[in-house]
Formats: sequence, C-alpha cells, structure tokens
Amino acid sequence: MRDDLVSYLITDPEYYSNDLILFEKNLRKVFNSKKVDIACFRDKQSSNYKELAEVFIKVCKEFNIKKILLNENYKLAYELGAHGVHLTSKQFDDIQKAKDLDLYTIISCHSFTDVENAQKKHINAITYSPIFDTPNKGEPKGISKLREVIRSYEDLDVIALGGIVNEDNLKLISKTRAYGFASIRYFI
Repeated sequence: MRDDLVSYLITDPEYYSNDLILFEKNLRKVFNSKKVDIACFRDKQSSNYKELAEVFIKVCKEFNIKKILLNENYKLAYELGAHGVHLTSKQFDDIQKAKDLDLYTIISCHSFTDVENAQKKHINAITYSPIFDTPNKGEPKGISKLREVIRSYEDLDVIALGGIVNEDNLKLISKTRAYGFASIRYFI
C-alpha cells in the first residue's frame, strides 16, 4: 500500500455495537490495530446517536485521529467539536451550510454529475463509490472509472469507497493516484 494513501474508517453499528461500553471497546481495538487518518461516525439506526458520537469523538481525540467526522449531521458535528461532516449524496444543498460552520466537508458521489456538483460547491473531498462489489450498493464502478474521475478532477481529493476489504483492494487503489480509501469492513 502507498504510504501516502489516506485511510478513512467509517463505523457501522453492525460491527461496533450501539452499546456505549462495547462501542468504545470495539473502536479502541480497531485504532490499536490499523492506521486511521480520518474517522467518521456513521449510525443510521441507534436511538443514542448523540451519546455514541460523543464517545466516538473522545476516543478519536485520544488516538490523535487527524480528521474526526460525523455522518450527515453537520449541526451536531459542529456542536460536539468534530472536525467535519461526511454528507450523503442527497445533501448537496448542505455543503455551504457545513462550510459556513468551518467544517471539513466530504460528500458521497456516485456519478460524474455528483463529482462536478461537489467541485462547483468547493467541497474539501469526495468519496466515489462503490469501487468494488458491496452488498446493496449497486453495480461497482471499478478501478478504471475511479482513475477516470481522478484524472478529470485532478484538484479534487477523491477517496475510493465501497467493497474495500483487503490488501489486494488497496494495492489496486494505490495505483490510481486516489487521495485515499474509505471502508467499514477493512478495519474490522
């Protein structure tokens, strides 16, 4: 793997739990075993989201994670002192709102139109997905489409996402000049 490839961990309650103690234990275990530059708390189902987000931010700070993000909720990210937010592909209208709060802002992109819109709105970075086969995420884009996005938008930080689960996937991504890779399952 290229040393300068940014590694971006995304949580999921299926792997981390929504029990506060177990969540913290699982998160610490991952941080102790894998290199993580950016971390995003992503949980679309738990009723104790804010409490989990607080634990997430606290543990990330202890491990000196460079960028700590919350998924979707830019207001809560600002309130809790996270570095930024990872917006969904349905939140293009929220990019400026997040940037107005001085948050590092990433948005999920699934097409060239998405990437173009993100660039026009001066996004900090994008995830482009799914690169590889991922459950319930549609047809994979593949490495050639990833390369095409990176070549077409050279001044944009493009993070590969989707189906990245092993070192073989990382080797392919590292040959593309991607800014980094993001994954849930790779870090487990």
